This record gives sequence, C-alpha cells and structure tokens, in this order.
Amino acid sequence: MATGPEEASQRGNMARPWLRLELPQEERVQALLAEMTLAEKVGQTHQIHNLDPGSDRELIASGGIGSSLMASGATAGNERDEGVRACAVNAAQRIAVQESRLGIPLLFGRDVIHGHRTVFPIPLGLAATWDEDLVRRAARLAATEASADGVTWTFAPMLDISEEPRWGRVAESLGEAPVLAGRLGAAMVRGFQGEVLGGPGTVAACAKHFVGYGLVGGGRDYETVQVGENTLRNVHLRPFLDAVRAGCATVMAAFTDVDGVPMHAHRRLLRDVLKGEWGFDGVVVADWDGVGQLVAQGVATDLRDAAAQAIAAGVDIDMVSGAYAAHLAELVESGQVPLAVVDDAARRVIRLKIRHGLFEHPYVAATTSAPQPWPQSRLLAREAAAASFVLLTNKGTLPLAPDTGRVLLTGPFAQEGEALLGTWTLDGRGEEVASPASAIQTLLRGEAVIDDGRFSDQTMHLARQADITVALVGEHPSRSGEAHSVADLGLPAGQLEVLRAIAALGKPLVVVVFTGRPLDLGEVLDFADAVLVAWHPGLEAGPALMETLFGERSPGGRLPMTFPRSVGHLPSSSLARPTGRPIDAARDPAAGRYLDALVVPRLPFGSGLTYTTFSYGPLRLSATEMALHGGSIQVSIDVTNSGERPGREVVQLYLRDIVADVTRPLVELADWVSLVLDAGAVGTATFTITPEQLAYYDRTMTRRIDPGEALVTVGPDAAGGSCARITVTD
Repeated sequence: MATGPEEASQRGNMARPWLRLELPQEERVQALLAEMTLAEKVGQTHQIHNLDPGSDRELIASGGIGSSLMASGATAGNERDEGVRACAVNAAQRIAVQESRLGIPLLFGRDVIHGHRTVFPIPLGLAATWDEDLVRRAARLAATEASADGVTWTFAPMLDISEEPRWGRVAESLGEAPVLAGRLGAAMVRGFQGEVLGGPGTVAACAKHFVGYGLVGGGRDYETVQVGENTLRNVHLRPFLDAVRAGCATVMAAFTDVDGVPMHAHRRLLRDVLKGEWGFDGVVVADWDGVGQLVAQGVATDLRDAAAQAIAAGVDIDMVSGAYAAHLAELVESGQVPLAVVDDAARRVIRLKIRHGLFEHPYVAATTSAPQPWPQSRLLAREAAAASFVLLTNKGTLPLAPDTGRVLLTGPFAQEGEALLGTWTLDGRGEEVASPASAIQTLLRGEAVIDDGRFSDQTMHLARQADITVALVGEHPSRSGEAHSVADLGLPAGQLEVLRAIAALGKPLVVVVFTGRPLDLGEVLDFADAVLVAWHPGLEAGPALMETLFGERSPGGRLPMTFPRSVGHLPSSSLARPTGRPIDAARDPAAGRYLDALVVPRLPFGSGLTYTTFSYGPLRLSATEMALHGGSIQVSIDVTNSGERPGREVVQLYLRDIVADVTRPLVELADWVSLVLDAGAVGTATFTITPEQLAYYDRTMTRRIDPGEALVTVGPDAAGGSCARITVTD
C-alpha cells in the first residue's frame, strides 16, 4: 500500500516526538534530549564563526555544531563584511535538518544593534527619545529585515549601565538610569521577538553584557571591574531582570571580571542569580572567545580548565573559542563535569530552537540581492532620528525661517552618509543615507552653501559671506563603539578652534554635534547661538535634521546620560548617593569637591529643550501616607505650554528613600510621562507611586521596602523640580 507524503510525515513525527506540535514544549525538549549522544549534546553548545556549508559540511552533518555567529570578526562593529546570504544559510540548514542524525536546525546569530538595512539612531540616541513604543517599532522592523536574510538571533539589547562616557560602548547603551534602560530594553526585546518568538519576522533577542561591563576602570574597554553585589543588585542587574521578565530568549556574559571573578566563570551571578533566583530558562551565551579568555585572565590553566569552569558557571554556548567542542565530552567522561550540567546547557539550546519554531520553519526565502529600505521604513527611521535629537541651548536662533538668508552648512559631516550610520552598523549602506547637504539643498535650493570644512581659511571666507552658519561637528563612528575608548571628551582636534573663529564673526552660529557619547561641550554652549546633539542618527539623518532645524519638527529628545563638565568630573551622573558631608549646591553654587571647578553637571540627566517653553504647576498628591502592603499614592502636576509653538515635554518622576539600610540615590528616575501640547494648552502628568518603587537590596542582599519618609520630585530633568514628602507606613 502506497504511503502519501503527509502520512509519511506524520509517521516520522511519531518516531520523532520533538517534531509534534501538539505536545507540550518541555515534552518535546526532553524527548529530543533523550535521543542525543554526549557528542551531539556538546555540539549544541558549540558556536563557530561564519559557518560555511561547503567546508563545514561534515561538522554540521555530525551534529557537532549548534549555532553560527555571522560577522567579520571579534570587533565586527568596527568593520564591514559581505553580509548574510539567505542561500548560504539555507544550504547549511539543509545539511543540519536533512543529513544529521536527529535533524536539529541551526541558529544563525548576527549583531543587529540599531537596525539592519534600515539603520536607526545608535541605541544611545534611541534612548534619548524616551519612547518605548518607538524603540519597539524600530526593533520590530530590524527583526523583519534581518530574518529575511536568514538571521534568527541578534545580540541586542545592550543593557550595561555606565557613568563613564570615555568608554566607547556607551554608544550601544540605553543610558545611565536603570528604569530608562530597563523599560527601553524590554521594549526592544518585544520588538525583536514579536508577540510570540517564532512568528513571522522575529529573531531571538540577547540581553548583554551580564553584568557590570559599564564599570570598566577608566572607561578602558575590557578592563577589570571593582563593584560589590549590593551595587550590582540595586543598579546594574535591574535592566537585565526587566529584559528577562519581557521574555528575552538569551543573555550574554560580559568580557570583564567582577571583583576578581571573570563573568564567564561567575557561578554565583550566572547560575545562582540569573538561572536560579530569577528562573531564567533561556540560553546564556559567551561573548567572543570569552571562555578562552579565562586563560588570559589568569584563572584557568588552559582551554580544558576554561571549559570546565565556564560550563559549571552556567555558560551554555561557547562562542568561537572551541573549548567546549574540544574538551567538554572528555570532561564528562572523566567525571570532572557532571553530565547533568551539559544536559542543562543542551536542553536550553534545544528549548530555544523549539520556541523559535526552527524545527517547523528552518529555511528562509532566498533572495538574489538585498532590497533597499522601503519608503515606510525610511519614514520610521526619520521619525526615530528626529525624536532622538536633544536641543541643549537656544538663544532664539532656532527654528530657522525658510527665508533666513544665505545659510552655510559646514563641517566634516555636511556631505557624509556612511559616518552618520554610527557604530555597529553591519548591513546599512552609506550610499543610501540621505546626507545633510542633500537635504538642505532640497529645502533651500539656491540659498545653501555647502563646505566640508577641510580648509579653515575657506570655511571662514564662506562664513563671512553667509547670514547664518550651521556647523556639523563631533565624532566619527570610528571613535565610538567597541575597543574605541578615549581619554579626552572634548571635540576632535581642530573643531573647537574653527567654531571659536566663526563665533567671533558675530553672526548666528548653530552647532550640531554628531556623537556616540556625552562630550565636554562647555565652551561651545557659551558661544554658540544654539547647540543640538544629533548622536549618529542613521539612514534619514539629513531630512530629519533639516526638518528639525527649520521647524517642521520640534526637538523632543532628552539626555539619557549626564554630560560632564570635564573628564576630571567623572564619574558624573544621576546615580550619586549621599555622603557624610553633602554638597548644598542650591545654597552655594560654588560648593563642591573641587577648588578649581563647580561639581554639578552643566547638562544633567533628562535635560533637553524644545522650540517652546513649559511651566509647571504645584504638585498634587492623593495622600501623603502610603501603606507598605498594597498602598499607593497618585501624584499629578499640570504642565502648561507657555510658548508660541507646539512641543513635547517629558515630565520626570524621581524618588529618594531618605533613610535606608544602605545609601540610596539622591535622585532616582522612577517614571516619566510625555505630554505633547499645543501653544497655550495645559496637560496633566499623573503618576502612581507604589512601595515597590522604593524597594532595594540591603546589607544582607535581601530585597526590602522600609517604612519611613521618601522624597518625591517631579520636573523636567534630574536637577530640579517640585518636591513633596511622603511616608510609607507599616
């Protein structure tokens, strides 16, 4: 009797119960794990770089590999490659599914950090939007584009909290505040993974770098980290917990040590806290050669020892070092590593692949060439870029009028495309970027003069003839990102001198700063008529910038990191805690820890202007006492657009626990509300305060909420606002 293909498939699924969709997920996982040999289990923990279906055919067919990182190398964010080819992904996947004994599909990972073909602002710029929905939509589009190329896993979001702008990787971060980074990171996870991971156009997200990487000494990448568990729990672990609660599929271990213990061998934090205490059932992946680097860090004698320590600590996938593939089976057979530990790692990888739907849909529709970003994709990129811009100062010069006269657009970024994409842009195309020069020429036609700033004498000649100068300055992406730390936070060499000379002409000067980090802009803030931070804004940089400068859009971004007065002020952030001898800057602005400088930041966390003004009414509280168990207080404040143009105000709520078991932040962001108001309109920002927002870890690492007084502050940034005291009652 002949058997049809559908019947044959059903019979095959009966023989392979892990393919049966009607079975509970964990039954499918366990059924497959029970069929696997030790070598096949180890294979799931082995990740190689740029898997090739030709040269790696035997490795794939033997089940000796579980995933591949598709990138140019260890610092792929600073380099370009030929991209991921769907046909190559499918060819490798066919070998895994059709020729290996168990037919386990592969994971293909790639760094889709702030867009794929459609490049959005760098993550620090996205953080400046303070807009969870916008961040989610950007990640959703990035996942859709990346999955069409065969990418099933991205290594984002980066959730490292840092007070150290010398560290180049702040460009990849979501800011210095745990609440901001946590909520935006969770939004990014939801965007990448969709409503259900495995649905159309989804990729697995990866929260990185677990944990404390943002504390590297001196801002030097890969440096050691000195931090206690209390600070980790009260600050640095919080956004990771938010990502885990949002369903993040994977977590990446950090390169660094934490107080002497490298994270790739940190059982306490990886296995006990992340997997045990938090109940994370996803995959922990090493960073590039992170397992192998245990030898260089001086805690492992060789790769065999490194493999034993990393798997025991809870690292499930070894990225590119080869330590697991070479030594894990023998470590189990010798009794040094329990089989149950390897089973746990393999189980997690299999669980991810089942959740991702890879057994049902292992292939992608192969394309011969990558399509250009769709018009609607570019519109979203423009929306995100404009929303990220932060107006720092404005002496009435902005917005520019269409008939403002002869405008000089000068500086190294005037005609740039590639440089405006920012760091960690693997698949964007510089030639597709709408440059500032092209955008202003479209807008002003004959009234714009373009100058690349290469020759200062020519720039000065043109500035004398112009009615207004718009100077585009700042950092090239090669000065931000991984392995790109700096010791000086000033503008790159030569830029400040030219700006001074233009300002000395006495004509209006608008300075636009492209950057991947907070910079020391003190002098520029004084002599420029307006200063706008544009980060590295991505594909639609030019149109977004011109629409903002000429008033079609109003800047609404807010700083996600403090801009320090100087390098000597670092660390300088909203994370400060009280000392035994506090500074009273309100009474004495010159008070501080320095004899030669003020201590308060020039540009505090959360600050930013618009083209209008806002005034705040008095705080209104529904009560001044809140029960420790189940209580809440409604806090509201009226905000009036007191200017002449529409605008967006980001109303920020800060809390302070006045007396606690450990020192608590002087101000800590707890929530925010965005109000978009027409001129003269009044809006109300309403917050609900709960005891949970005052929870923290005490001296014994026990999470607690204390009865007692707390300070509530609502205002436009971390440096000011209206205050009220509340009491938490037992």
